[in-house]
Amino acid sequence: MRLRTILLALSLLATVSTAVGAFYYFFSFREYEFAVARRQTASRAELVRNQLSSHLTENMNTVKALAGLAELRAALEQKTPDSLEKANRMLDHFQLSLQVDVCYLMDGRGLVVATSNRGEDDSFLGDNYSFRPYFKEAIRGLASKYLALGTRSFKRGAYYSHPVLGAEGEPLGVAVIKSSIKRLEESVLQPMAGITILSGPYDVIFSTSQPAWLFKTLWQKTAQELAEVKSSRQFGQGPWPWVGLSLEDQHLAVDRDGRRYLLYSFSIDDFDNWKVIHLRELDEIAQSMMRPLARTTGLVVLAICLCLGLSVYLLNRKARREIGRREAAEKGLRRSEERYRFLYHNTPALLHSIDPQGRLLSVSDYWTEALGYEKDEVIGKQLTDFLTPESRRNAEENTLPRFFSKGHARNIAHRFIKKDGQVVEMLLSAIAEKDADGKIVRSLAVLSDVSALKRVEEELRQAQAKLSSYSKDLERQVRQRTREISGLIEHTPAVVYMKDPEGRYVLLNSRWEEIFGVDKELAKGKTAYDFFSQEIADQFNHNDQKVLDEKKPFQAEELFPHKGALHNYLSVRFPILDGQGRVTRLCGISLDITDLKRAQDQLRRLSGSIMASQEKERTAIARELHDELGQVLTALRMDAVWLRDRLKGFDDRAMARAQNMCELIDQTIRDVRHIAMRLRPPVLDDLGLVDALEWHATEFEKRTGIACVFKHEDIPELSEITVIAAFRVAQEALTNVARHAEASNVDVTLRVEGQALTVTVADNGMGFDLQSLSGQHSLGIAGMRERAGLAGGSLEIISRPGQGTEVCLKLPLHYQMGEAA
Repeated sequence: MRLRTILLALSLLATVSTAVGAFYYFFSFREYEFAVARRQTASRAELVRNQLSSHLTENMNTVKALAGLAELRAALEQKTPDSLEKANRMLDHFQLSLQVDVCYLMDGRGLVVATSNRGEDDSFLGDNYSFRPYFKEAIRGLASKYLALGTRSFKRGAYYSHPVLGAEGEPLGVAVIKSSIKRLEESVLQPMAGITILSGPYDVIFSTSQPAWLFKTLWQKTAQELAEVKSSRQFGQGPWPWVGLSLEDQHLAVDRDGRRYLLYSFSIDDFDNWKVIHLRELDEIAQSMMRPLARTTGLVVLAICLCLGLSVYLLNRKARREIGRREAAEKGLRRSEERYRFLYHNTPALLHSIDPQGRLLSVSDYWTEALGYEKDEVIGKQLTDFLTPESRRNAEENTLPRFFSKGHARNIAHRFIKKDGQVVEMLLSAIAEKDADGKIVRSLAVLSDVSALKRVEEELRQAQAKLSSYSKDLERQVRQRTREISGLIEHTPAVVYMKDPEGRYVLLNSRWEEIFGVDKELAKGKTAYDFFSQEIADQFNHNDQKVLDEKKPFQAEELFPHKGALHNYLSVRFPILDGQGRVTRLCGISLDITDLKRAQDQLRRLSGSIMASQEKERTAIARELHDELGQVLTALRMDAVWLRDRLKGFDDRAMARAQNMCELIDQTIRDVRHIAMRLRPPVLDDLGLVDALEWHATEFEKRTGIACVFKHEDIPELSEITVIAAFRVAQEALTNVARHAEASNVDVTLRVEGQALTVTVADNGMGFDLQSLSGQHSLGIAGMRERAGLAGGSLEIISRPGQGTEVCLKLPLHYQMGEAA
């Protein structure tokens, strides 16, 4: 009984010990599995990141080669059907060879001018993709990569772009290769356990092993962020719903249903805001942990139960497994040797091995092919037998002793002799193979042919020499141009100066010093307020500020103090901008136009006097036509009527001739009256400007058949010169409408705006180009401008071909000849 109790206690103790051990083993195993899962998730995410980086850069050299084709450059420079067809054929060839979605060519404005999908339904030939970042980068001369959804094909893809350069190295356009993202998903994302995600800006899912999550946001986004996603046009038009994930900590996420995921994220090189994210569900990790745990526990229980009976069997089984592993290791070793031998002889590199005496033990097939020897011609021979005398001496005295002493060599330059006698430049790198005692038994060396590199170095040296010569010549030309420009500035009769943005003088010529009597060296660093009166300095400062604000040239007339008087100067100011568009200097050139202004004023007075005399002559001629010629014609008509009446009943033929004379005299009287009215309408003197314009508009409509509408406001009393100028300009404008406009309607408007009288004549005719107006066609307009200027006003003409013409005259209400305009 006691023995049974002891056995029972021992059994209970063993059971409790086993349970405690199993419990401890379970939690230890659970923590270990979670740690392994974290490492696997992180390594898988990093592996996907590296594979993605490699995949997304695979076409960069290809698109560079495509952009360098002469056919593409010719298509951008010539844009002829033949050059575009050649470019299309080349794009088709690249698309078929690379098995990509599409290859296309854009010009400098972003327009697609050639594409391999030009005949398909989703062709985008002629579309503008200047908004794409890959175009903006490439047109600035930089190769670019970009991931996006096609705006027309709605297919995801990787875009590779490179500038197409002109003869001077300037970007003419952009060559683009678009590769499908599906191959990336099938080869990289799908085979991975868990959920693998490729997300872009704003965490939009661009590719994933979970198709239901495609084009959704990984994390919840605001309305403003979604609007920014839409404005980028990188992921279509949306919507981009949230998949429901949220972060608990850096490596732990939870979805709407409460499922928790282990999370690792890595950024992709050269793709800003693009990440590879790997998710693995914690329940899945726990299940993968429980299955081996259950198997292990079952095996332990089975082993305890059948320990004695199966011990021999298990030992025998273990021995067979050990033998099997050794046989598998031997097979693997043989395969490794065969693989090494295959790589040794088939790799495109010059490989060889030598023994401690310097004899060649083996050479790769590429070694014999590159140097032109057969293997039986080199095996067993000294390596130095294939070197030039100088390289052989260097190898025997330095390279070989140092290698067998240190056990390695790197990038040692030697010159080898090929079988045909040609000498090639080689760089030798080698490592030593040692035996158990640490003695070198053989070497493994690789030779790199650097002959082409040496040629390039020599060409580079020659190019540097040419560049140095060109730089010196350029410096000489710059010095010569500098002397010429300095002499021009110094001896020009105009005032030339330069200021900084704060208005301080930094450069002045001798003319400035002569006029203002200030030493130009003393003036540097000072402003206009240090030399001139407040009024003059304010004038300069105002015009300077206008150039600084608008960043464009400005012309104005200014007053300069000169020899105790104020002279009129015509000043031109212009800014000098830096690369960022900031004004660094303000330049000014001023020319004395005082004498010219005086001559213009005299000419204006003379012209005014001529026009005033002309108006007097018009009035006198109109009066004489109306009074004297009118009376003579009236008397002549009375005699003709008397003659007609006397011949009535006696000579009908003579009476008819007399009747014709009466009608001809009547027509002549009307013509004389019309001429007198046009020379000087009496209504202008008797009733004023409003009635005169209204009468003239009515006569114009009767004479030409063009509808003429006259509108006016209440007009105060005007000076005679203002009335005449307004009437004559309106008269000339209507004459031009009748001769040239081919209009069906014309509006004449008379109104007062402040202290100015405005006369507007607007038609709906054919219009004209003001810039192309010249010769006799511009004389009428010049006359109107001159008359407006003499009356102290201004004339503005607005016209475009096909849009009619508007003539707008503005005059002061009261102006007397001789006043300042």
